[in-house]
Parts: sequence; structure tokens; C-alpha cells
Amino acid sequence: MREYRSVVAGGLPELDQRLSDELDTFNAAATPGVDAARELTVQLLDESGELAAGLSGWTWGVAAGIGMTWVRDDTRGAGLGSRLLASFEDEARARGCTHVFVTSFTFQAPGFYERHGYREIFRWDGVPTPGAADVHLRKDL
Repeated sequence: MREYRSVVAGGLPELDQRLSDELDTFNAAATPGVDAARELTVQLLDESGELAAGLSGWTWGVAAGIGMTWVRDDTRGAGLGSRLLASFEDEARARGCTHVFVTSFTFQAPGFYERHGYREIFRWDGVPTPGAADVHLRKDL
């Protein structure tokens, strides 16, 4: 019988890449005829070229997912988040996606997504702390 040893560590970019590559191979075999997942990012730059807001996610088959959305403090309330979301959704549609998924903690922006047509599909209470929740949302495009 083989023996295995556990190695616990902080972030390991090379491990993340290996896991991503292995899962891409597995997923491709399980979904013949579907293009591989592709990253999708949107940036809004100010007049000096500095990042004012950004969004990163992915598309795969008919699904799109938002991983991170951020708007710089001094630009909040200027509609940049809405611009990010609209650009992301437009490109997701162009790639053939029919829906978008996103998660947001209650202390982040679930209300923002709901105002843009996302609906809550699941809530994990007590995450990451008591009194908070991890809210999962979906929007049909």
C-alpha cells in the first residue's frame, strides 16, 4: 500500500496552476464540444491610467461567474460598479452565456447585485463570522 504525506502551506501559485490545469483537463473530457473556461476581466482607468475599478471572472459554456469586484474608495457612488457589471454581462452574452453567478458577503455588496437584477439563490449564514453571511446570487441574461 502506498503512503502519502500531507503538506500544509500558505499560497502556492504553482500548486494553484497545477490544480487548474488538471481540472481543465478533467472538465474538457466531461464536456465534449464545450469550449474551455476563459477568464473575463473589466478595468476602468482614471485619467492618469490608475485603476479606479475592476472586475474579474470567467465564462464556461452557458455560465459566467464573477470572482472579484472592486471600486476605489474615492470613486464609489459614481456609477463605476454599474459600468463594470454591464461590460462584463455584455461580453458574457457575446460569449454565449445565459446566466451569471456571483457571491458577496453581507458586508460587501449583495444589494448592489440585487439592484442590477440578480436574485439570491442561497445564503450561508455565519460566514465568515457570526452575524455575517455569504450570499450567492444569479442573474439570467
